[in-house]
Amino acid sequence: MSLGPAYLVDASVYIFRAWYSVPDEFATGRGEPTNAVYGFTGFLCSLLEQAESDHLAIAFDASLTTSFRNEIYPDYKANREPAPAELKRQFEWAREVAEALGLRCFADPRYEADDLIGTLSEYWRARGHPVCLVSSDKDLLQLIREGDTWWDFARRRKLDHHRAAEAFGVRPEQMADYLALTGDSVDNIPGVPGVGPKTAAALLRHFDDLENLFARLEEVPYLSIRGAASVHRRLGEHREKAELARQLTLIHTEVPSALKQPEIRRGAIDAARLNRVFDELAFGAMLRQRCLQTA
Repeated sequence: MSLGPAYLVDASVYIFRAWYSVPDEFATGRGEPTNAVYGFTGFLCSLLEQAESDHLAIAFDASLTTSFRNEIYPDYKANREPAPAELKRQFEWAREVAEALGLRCFADPRYEADDLIGTLSEYWRARGHPVCLVSSDKDLLQLIREGDTWWDFARRRKLDHHRAAEAFGVRPEQMADYLALTGDSVDNIPGVPGVGPKTAAALLRHFDDLENLFARLEEVPYLSIRGAASVHRRLGEHREKAELARQLTLIHTEVPSALKQPEIRRGAIDAARLNRVFDELAFGAMLRQRCLQTA
């Protein structure tokens, strides 16, 4: 008998989405905005209503300036504005709501949510559970294996291993190398100048990974790709930049804090805690009842 999926949720994606899409008229009695946590709570209810398993974990980012990637490359994510105080407070409430719903939450000061998700995906896949990564972040595609799913929940888009390869032109396992070549402007990771998505995909189809590419760099001018000679020169000039980028784009799968307590089976709803949080947030009876019915 096959086991149900392990759903691993990238919380920040859905909190930020709600912050920008839900009207800011939602507020506590003290006037503190609650739109992001309101939208995130609605998302959690929808996910719980559709999930086909009680294995579900929520990963939060607590390392936006303290990640090990910042030690490797100080400019990592330096292009992002710090979250305003009124949003930071909502991240705390979002975790409270998730925990009150019986969901295990994970955060680490040194590793990002992606690394926590990567660690949990390896752990639960090894125990027979297919993994469903709930996120719109293409970085997480590198974790997908046969039988797994990447679910962009808000856009109702699901990609398995085969469809992910079709969508991006590279196998999911190659995504870290692909981003190391093209760069990732969202995370302020520089790639190899002049190497765009099509060229990166063509290189990885031929060489399979970044290590083989640089080991056989002399073959590049003879490939049937546009501007092969120029690409060869640029790769040689920017090899160190690409190898640095690979350290940044690769998701870690052995985060100690996640492995210490990796259980993600949903627990019972703590109705008293949920009601207390909802009273503080001034959420109405409709959302409250919907949450309680997800048990």
